[in-house]
Amino acid sequence: MKIIQSVTVKQVLTENSKKELLAGYAAKKQQLQKECDQLRFELKRQEKTKKIHPASLIKHFEKEIQTRQEKVKLLDFQIEQLHMLPLGSELKEKEVQAIIEVEEGSRWEDIEKGKTIIIKDGIVDEIR
Repeated sequence: MKIIQSVTVKQVLTENSKKELLAGYAAKKQQLQKECDQLRFELKRQEKTKKIHPASLIKHFEKEIQTRQEKVKLLDFQIEQLHMLPLGSELKEKEVQAIIEVEEGSRWEDIEKGKTIIIKDGIVDEIR
């Protein structure tokens, strides 16, 4: 019998992976800041044309800007945490689904325990 099981994928922190993660965080942060600037610009444009009631319009735009600013703060925290982590640390990247073969006589504890895939610089380094 075959069953579907979640498998955790972890990434080993190396110099290269750290640089890639920092670059990814910086790109996301820059994109969010561009979106905030665009929302502010659009708000000013809408206020000048006065197509929509100003109070509800301002509230909507401020909520969208606030959401993005919170995401920027979270990214800043993640960057700060990444700088503190020592090389060789394992970071949970994601979970994937795998098909596991279960037969009579299989040890259920081994199956239930789950598997972990360790990635190092984009290459599968270990399967636990």
